[in-house]
Amino acid sequence: MTLDPTIWYMIPDATARAAQHAFPRGNRYLTMYETLGPIFTNPDFADLYAHRGHPAEAPARLALVLVFQQIEQLGDAEAAEAVRARLDWKYALALDIDDPGFDATILGDVRTRLLASGAEERLLTLMLDTLVDAGFLKARGRQRSDSTPVLATLRLLTRMTLVAETMRATLNALADAAPTWLTRHLDPAWAERYAVRVEEYRLPKEAADRRALETTIGQDGYALLDAVAASDAPPDLRHHPAGQIRRQVWLQQYDGPHDVRWRSNDDLPPHAQLIRSPYETEARFATKRTTTWTGYKVHLTETCDDALPHLITNVETTSATTNDVCVTDTIHTHLAARNLLPQEHLVDSGYVAADILVDSQQQGVEVVGPVLRDTSWQAREPDGLDIRCFAIDGDVQQVTCPAGKVSVRWRPGSADPGAGPAEIAVQFDPDDCRACPLRPRCTQAKTGPRTLKLQPRDPHEALQRARLRQVTEAFKQLYAARAGIEGCLSQGVRAFGLRYARYRGQAKTHLQHIRIAIAINIVRVVAWVQGIPRATTRQSSFARLVASLG
Repeated sequence: MTLDPTIWYMIPDATARAAQHAFPRGNRYLTMYETLGPIFTNPDFADLYAHRGHPAEAPARLALVLVFQQIEQLGDAEAAEAVRARLDWKYALALDIDDPGFDATILGDVRTRLLASGAEERLLTLMLDTLVDAGFLKARGRQRSDSTPVLATLRLLTRMTLVAETMRATLNALADAAPTWLTRHLDPAWAERYAVRVEEYRLPKEAADRRALETTIGQDGYALLDAVAASDAPPDLRHHPAGQIRRQVWLQQYDGPHDVRWRSNDDLPPHAQLIRSPYETEARFATKRTTTWTGYKVHLTETCDDALPHLITNVETTSATTNDVCVTDTIHTHLAARNLLPQEHLVDSGYVAADILVDSQQQGVEVVGPVLRDTSWQAREPDGLDIRCFAIDGDVQQVTCPAGKVSVRWRPGSADPGAGPAEIAVQFDPDDCRACPLRPRCTQAKTGPRTLKLQPRDPHEALQRARLRQVTEAFKQLYAARAGIEGCLSQGVRAFGLRYARYRGQAKTHLQHIRIAIAINIVRVVAWVQGIPRATTRQSSFARLVASLG
């Protein structure tokens, strides 16, 4: 398909007159267009289309429809109908009043094009550029970040229903890809076990019967694997995606293939690797305090300067098992690429580590968030000799203790990828420690000397400064602004479907989150222009009464 060379479109006179007559006090989409103008242009997406072929629908308009779809929480068919039926959409899309719109499948096509080209981030970048040009967004201000769980589009399966449903999904895929070949290798018992969707209530209840069925399903899977690997099998079947998924699930759930054995729960891979559904292989199970879910995590970053609307500047979609601290540097990298790095970045303790404090300072960003406290028993005791009581000299690689003794060993460790800087093991002379009058306050070792684990100089010093700062009143007042990000997450969940993935796979889910971020920004800019104040935290009548008594 080829691209329409038109850069942007003027609103037809008939559409403008009808919209202004129908909405004399304005409307969300009219105000958006009048305030921001064209957010996207066709040349922004030129690389997604061929130079020859049938003319494509204007991608600038389709990108806006994807965002409007998220504002209204519409499916593809409903969004395509809204383009045909709604006057305010026609105004914002600069369409003739009698424009017939397009087929709903085109929205799926444009999403596929964006993902295939890795262009999903482009939507948010173009939106942010428009906001900067309009004066609603500036760099070097204050921003805040937080994350929330995202539930994947899948059915929660027990281990047995997982393997049975995986076998069924594989057979369905092979029935489409090579029906004649599958007929020759079909075990008659498979029809009874896998012809219909596997439900837990249909499975055996007795433990012995369940163990027998677990083994049988495992043997069925290995038999199918052998058949696919045989010389008479079509070559494409060996690399069929459904077969690869079945292979991964069997590796995780069984020991085999010669002696098929169901793995115990303790013998399973970690949650970060464990497949939970044959239809959604990227979703992962995670636990955060009392919350458990299967899916992903979304990290939103928004501005929080009082003089401007609070707008989302970055979106990250990660596996549910990814720790927040692994995302902080990525957020800064993406903000730097958009020239939107903040001066102060407010985050909770999950995003903060010593090396992040150092790296962010080198980018001119001050990460404001509580760091983990020293959990050693010496730090908990009023007269304990914790790490702050020791003089560290990294140049000569020595540490002097409160009694004036110098360490005898300084051994740098090896850093694990993604685990922060390598720790340095420090040890004092056993003879010095054994006779030291400060020993009861210093170590609980029966005979051994005091040992320390240090980070490299810059992370260590940054961590100590952060621990001192976070107990000050100035830090508490500054950090209080971080709580506002909860309102952003709440708005995303309540009004824009942020909690639930509409699509399968992390990439498609991330595109959904980007569209949500753009939708929230549009709604907030329109509210700002219309003079609608930011909502405050809602309280029930009873809560207000109790607060008034306090």
